[in-house]
Amino acid sequence: MTTASNSAVSNLRYHQDAYQFVFQALRYTQQELCRIREMADTDDEDTHISGQELLEGIRQMALEQFGLMTRTVFKNWGIRSTEDFGRIVFEMVERGKMRKTDRDRLSDFFELYDFDDVFDRDYRIDTRSAFQRH
Repeated sequence: MTTASNSAVSNLRYHQDAYQFVFQALRYTQQELCRIREMADTDDEDTHISGQELLEGIRQMALEQFGLMTRTVFKNWGIRSTEDFGRIVFEMVERGKMRKTDRDRLSDFFELYDFDDVFDRDYRIDTRSAFQRH
């Protein structure tokens, strides 16, 4: 996503970093699922990411980037639930920064996971490398 002008930025519902993060998460998810658009003639269906897939990519990428600070970062951006990510996606669609199919709905993003569960209670620190001999 590119930032157009300061007036466009001030009209955003969420912090501008949230929009950039969602756009990066889309690319991350496409890479994880091997659905990168490599050529201009690639069919959108071949690279399409569903709301559920994007939310899983957002979850994974957030944990990689922010770890236990994820909920704090999201809260600072005004994001309280998966529905907020759906609103960001659909705002970006309206602005021409993302595309959607006829099957995509805002409701695809409703209550897919609870932030307390996936970012706090279920968080695991990978300590394997700390105990390897060098």
